[in-house]
Amino acid sequence: MTSSPRPPHAGGRPDSIGGTTALGEEPAPARGYLLDNARAEAGERFAWLAELFDGVTRGHFGRLGVRAGWRCWEVGAGGRGIPEALAAAVGPAGHVLATDIDPSWLAAGGGYEVRRHDVAADPPPEPGTFDLVHARLVLVHVPDRARALATMAAALRPGGWLLVEDADTALQPLACLDDSGPAQRRANRMRDAVRELLARRGADLRYGRTLPRALREAGLEDVAAAGSFPVGGLACDRLEASTIRHVRGELLAAGLADDAEIDAHLAAIAAGELDLTLAPLISAWGRRGAEHPSALG
Repeated sequence: MTSSPRPPHAGGRPDSIGGTTALGEEPAPARGYLLDNARAEAGERFAWLAELFDGVTRGHFGRLGVRAGWRCWEVGAGGRGIPEALAAAVGPAGHVLATDIDPSWLAAGGGYEVRRHDVAADPPPEPGTFDLVHARLVLVHVPDRARALATMAAALRPGGWLLVEDADTALQPLACLDDSGPAQRRANRMRDAVRELLARRGADLRYGRTLPRALREAGLEDVAAAGSFPVGGLACDRLEASTIRHVRGELLAAGLADDAEIDAHLAAIAAGELDLTLAPLISAWGRRGAEHPSALG
C-alpha cells in the first residue's frame, strides 16, 4: 500500500506479521521502514497500489459524503493519487492537506497543500477542523499506533469522519492461493521472507482486523468496516516485482533468499506464470461525536 521513516512511517503499504518471525527465528534488531520513499521502486509501488486500491478508497469517500467545501487531511500520502482525488471532490471552496514523513513523491501545486509530518510523533495540524481524515497502509507500520490514531481523531471537527485502511497479512499470508507447483511455492516462501523483514521493523499486519475496535476505543461513533481482496492481474504482478526489487538487498543480507531464488521469482512473474494476490485491505470508518473528548488527553 504509502511512506515511511527512518523511524517507521506514515503512509501506505502491505505485508508483515507481528511477534516472533514467520520462519521461527527470533527477530534481529532493525530500524527504519523497509519500503521507504527514498528508492525509485517506491514510485512504482505507489502507482500499482493506486491501480489496485484507489477505486476502493474513492468509493468510501463517496459513502462518507465527501463533497465541495470539505477540509480533508490525507495522512502518509506517499503518492499523488488520493490527494488529487480529494482536491477534485472538495473543489476550490475546500482544502486538502497531504502529509508524509517523506513527501518527496507529492507534487506542490497539485491542488492540495503538502507538509512534512510524522503522525506518530507530531501534534495534529489544525486540531478539531477536518471533515475527513484518511490514512491507507500507514498505521500498520507505526509502533505507537494508538498515539497516531489519537492524533488523527483529534484533528476531526465534531461530525467529521476518520477512515483508516490497513492490511492484515495474518488473515491471508500467501502470495499464491493456488500453491500448485514449484514457482508458486517459491512465491509463497518469498512472501514469508518479506513478512519476516517487516516484522523485524515492528510492523503488525494483524492490525487490520483490529481497526473497528481501535476506532471505537478512540471515541468514534457509527463505526463500520469492509474488506477488499485483489487476486491476480497485471497490477498484482507489477507490485510484487517492484516490492521484491525494493527489498532485494535486505533479503540477501538477512539470508532469507539468494540471488538465484530472487531471479527465478522475478522471471516467473515476468512470464505470467503466477496468480499473485495481496493481504486483505480492511477499511474502517467512524465519526467524531459532538462531545468527543480530546484523544490526546
